[in-house]
Amino acid sequence: MIRGGDIAKGTVLLVKGTPYLIVEREFVNPGKGSAFARVKMKNLRDGSVLTQTIKTQDNVEDATVDTRKAQYQYHDGENYVFMDTESFEQIMVTEDVLSDKKNYLREGDEYDIVIWEEESIDVKIPTKMIFVVAESENYVRGDTVSGATKPVVTETGLVVRVPLFIKQGERIMVNTETNEYQERVNS
Repeated sequence: MIRGGDIAKGTVLLVKGTPYLIVEREFVNPGKGSAFARVKMKNLRDGSVLTQTIKTQDNVEDATVDTRKAQYQYHDGENYVFMDTESFEQIMVTEDVLSDKKNYLREGDEYDIVIWEEESIDVKIPTKMIFVVAESENYVRGDTVSGATKPVVTETGLVVRVPLFIKQGERIMVNTETNEYQERVNS
């Protein structure tokens, strides 16, 4: 059990026997009444989102999850296959779990796999990742006003809006939480 005031982003709670990942947490202390946390939770089974208000003094059930470091191997059509870096056993992650994260996976990279009751329920992606621009349209200087952007496709298929000066083959840093361009990376 965990107190409502101790809930943080990234905590996994059990709601009606289903694991939910806290994706946003806002602490509210109204002038009248008791303080509470307004949380936005993602169902780790089906991806649905639930918003709930929890009083800070109330106890809620937290899920006991295991995190294992694993290297991404390949996609077999139905599952994404990872290899545990310590035991070398394969961990299968379904497409449902990775629906919005699959374009952040690169063969050979290591990720943290969240496991609950022997089931892979989440893959933790680093907040910032570096990608190579695979497809980019060329623009001529002076085509548009300052601050203009264009879409590019990375080597993993991720589409990101970048400034016009970014060319094919260049490396860019992307914020994986917002899917936004951060900066050009010189190698």
